[in-house]
Amino acid sequence: MTGIKWLLRHFEELICCICLVIIAVAVFAQVIARYVFEVALHWTEETAAMCMVWAVYMGASLCVRERFHIRIMVAVQALPVGFGRVVVFFADILWACFCVFMVRISWDYLYIFWRFPETSPSLGINQFYPQTILVIGYGLMLIRLIETYFHWWRDGRNGLPGMLEEEWETTTKDQEHQI
Repeated sequence: MTGIKWLLRHFEELICCICLVIIAVAVFAQVIARYVFEVALHWTEETAAMCMVWAVYMGASLCVRERFHIRIMVAVQALPVGFGRVVVFFADILWACFCVFMVRISWDYLYIFWRFPETSPSLGINQFYPQTILVIGYGLMLIRLIETYFHWWRDGRNGLPGMLEEEWETTTKDQEHQI
């Protein structure tokens, strides 16, 4: 059971790391092949591009889980807590609706690839499989967003959803007392 919990907690990180390793190996292999052996490897560019897209979408899902997406939290935290919650909740509802919309559009997009298969030029694989990241990525973002609100609700609805107490705030207050 601990293995499943670990995988649920670190799934996006694992996929991102694997993709980044594949990108590094592919680019390194292309550089060595071109400059040492004077041969071009055609598969490396396509592999690196596919892995980059997967790493970006998994990274976006990871940022949702950790609440690292860019926000104007200074302005939200300056608001009264109740109004700040409303602003964050409204923004997250819009974001969730966008994710649902993108899952639906991506599903239709994948259906086209399923009905009319297209193979990649260098690797010769069906483009349906690498393109599934669209449904997976937006689906994971939506799941992680819902998960954030579930944990916030379960933990007593303190503060803003998914926001942690910043270390610098307590450090700055402690430093002020020392001065």
